[in-house]
Amino acid sequence: MGFQQGLSGLNAASKNLDVIGNNIANSNTVGYKDAQAHFADVFANSLAASGGSTVGIGVSVSGVDQSFSQGNVTSTSNPLDLAVNGDGFFRLNSNGSTVYGRNGQFKLDKDGYVVNDSGAKLTGYLPNSAGVLVTSSPVDLNLSSNDIPPAVTTEVNAVLNLDSRSSTLLPASFNLTNSATYTSSTSVNVYDSLGNSHVMSLYFLKSAANTWQVFGANDGTQIGAAPLGTINFKTDGSIDTATTTLPFNVSTAVTTGATTPLAFTLDFTGSTQFGSSFGVNQLTQDGATSGHLSGFSISADGVIKGRYSNGLTTTLGQVALANFTNKQGLQPLSDNVWAETSASGQPLVGPPTSGSLGAIQSGAVEESNVDVTSELVNMIAAQRNFQANAQTIKTQDSIFQTLINGL
Repeated sequence: MGFQQGLSGLNAASKNLDVIGNNIANSNTVGYKDAQAHFADVFANSLAASGGSTVGIGVSVSGVDQSFSQGNVTSTSNPLDLAVNGDGFFRLNSNGSTVYGRNGQFKLDKDGYVVNDSGAKLTGYLPNSAGVLVTSSPVDLNLSSNDIPPAVTTEVNAVLNLDSRSSTLLPASFNLTNSATYTSSTSVNVYDSLGNSHVMSLYFLKSAANTWQVFGANDGTQIGAAPLGTINFKTDGSIDTATTTLPFNVSTAVTTGATTPLAFTLDFTGSTQFGSSFGVNQLTQDGATSGHLSGFSISADGVIKGRYSNGLTTTLGQVALANFTNKQGLQPLSDNVWAETSASGQPLVGPPTSGSLGAIQSGAVEESNVDVTSELVNMIAAQRNFQANAQTIKTQDSIFQTLINGL
């Protein structure tokens, strides 16, 4: 009698429906990977039976495997939402246990750790005191929201054009309060060790043909009686580097309680003297006041940059990814994560875009790779299979009743 075959078919079809139903239920779960039930026929061991006359005793579920194909990537408004384009899993610390996932819906907890909805902490690499990422071993990513200290100005770079048509003036007559005693001027903010801003004014005086003297003032007070330096130009309008020593060394006192004097270099490399109006093409300095964190940006290689109110950026960390030789060997857990097993092999951990690891896309998440239309068709086939196996049991029961009634 074929009751056993029909019963195993019902169990297998029921298991298949469970897998399909779970896929459909998770069709909107970020990072979910659809699963498929695998089946195998079952034969009883018999020493007397020949190979051609053996009848199977049913079917069994040999395994449930997940497909790790790429899901669609959808943009979000959260910069800490991350999607992996390519291979790799986020490496997470879940209460001391390392788990792996593709769900990149992250946020900051009260202590500054990057966590998912279940509280598992995203791991990666943090910078050392010199700002260099330490990639030896992943740790829990903690993004500090502390203000960054000010950066004292150490160099000022100016690229400008001085008008060769200007009249010559006597350097001894220079007076920063009288614009008739100098030819042109400009200014730039510089910063002391406490982050205080000071206005560094530069005055240009043509003392002879192709010769310019540069005077300076800090917050309206002239820096010394002599010029900061002299710039000599060639007849083609470029700086004569043989007779001009650049950069100039500038030292000025500050009264804000910061380190004094404030010393920096002043470089005019690239400046010109043409027969056109005075113009400043570039004026930069490397100092800044203190700043507080105003936002994040995460690049394709997983490097997290902090943007600060003073216009500076700094590296806060880098996301780590992990890949496995046999993804099918991973053990699925709740909360859309997997655990390493002996079948999966050791995790291959590294920065995104390195080796076989994919790239990070910030402000986006990876949708489930479930094709709902396909799953609905599979459900119809599984339902027919269930009904057919039920029919074999019904037929066997009818035959059994005929035998009993005929005795």
